[in-house]
Amino acid sequence: HRDLPMKYNQWCSVMRWEKTTRPFLRTAEFWWQEGHTVHATAEEAEEETQLMLNVYQKFCQENLAIPVYAGRKSDKEKFAGARATYSVEAMMQDGKALQAGTSHNFGTNFSVPFEVQYLSKEGKLEYCHETSWGVSTRLIGAIIMTHGDERGLKLPPMIAPYQVVILPIAAHKGGVMEKCDEVFAALKAAGIRVKLDDRDNVSPGWKFNEWELKGVPVRVEMGPRDIENGVATVMRRDTFEKTTIPLDNLAEGIKELLSDIQQNMYKLADEFRLSHTKDVFTYDELKEQVNGGYARAMWCGDRACEDKIKEETGATSRNMPFDQTPIGDTCVCCGKKADKVMYFAKAY
Repeated sequence: HRDLPMKYNQWCSVMRWEKTTRPFLRTAEFWWQEGHTVHATAEEAEEETQLMLNVYQKFCQENLAIPVYAGRKSDKEKFAGARATYSVEAMMQDGKALQAGTSHNFGTNFSVPFEVQYLSKEGKLEYCHETSWGVSTRLIGAIIMTHGDERGLKLPPMIAPYQVVILPIAAHKGGVMEKCDEVFAALKAAGIRVKLDDRDNVSPGWKFNEWELKGVPVRVEMGPRDIENGVATVMRRDTFEKTTIPLDNLAEGIKELLSDIQQNMYKLADEFRLSHTKDVFTYDELKEQVNGGYARAMWCGDRACEDKIKEETGATSRNMPFDQTPIGDTCVCCGKKADKVMYFAKAY
């Protein structure tokens, strides 16, 4: 018992047999962050399971600016061998669901058949309680499909490799490159991830399009007129709004702008999610809603209803929210008495 809990975390390459692959979402080989833990009691295992679900939810929302629905999977959709599976479900811009992360409570379902035991304080052999949880490079797909537009990527500042790109304008004129070097050094010293694009074989317009395509959150343009006026011209990728920031206060101004971009990207994604989530009370309403969003409905708990919904609409149960306040009292599918609130959606 003194060796417990045991907690292991790893990044590993996984190979799977995928009939149909999709870049980032379903590939034959991908990187997987997964954890495995061993505990003495059922309560500790459940606490760990919930903890990691909260970690994934917080990471998606605060770092990736992706709002998610967190909840418990149905018995049909849970991990094989788990006592309970919890997930965070994101919504892509076509209204489809994407499972962004899962956390499983195995209980003793694996320790009993494999005889994984520990010696308790009382000197008795007891079966261990286990958990597992994971996310993968599918999250990259989630970032692309939640925030991207027809001009390319939009990367949340918290995870963008480059938060700012500096583009010299009329770089051949005296003082421009020197000022760009100075601004680059100041932003870097302030802890901002910055890139100075000093290439001379492509035009500024080419650079604008390329860095928009790559999703860099902020573009800083630096030309003779900006230098003369003591400002930098700044464009934000999320809204394409242009403004100027005094060079004397550029680092702080950029930091405030990056924070605002992060919050705005989450706000826009959340507004989209909420506007494409609807409470439904009839089967016809469910069939219509899942064609472009999430349907929140009452469910009787019968797998036959899940199977029917999937067969006839292509939608699957995503998860049951922790807030189980009823929105009705009958199953959206069969009409029988129901006490479970469930999200249904088509998924990748």
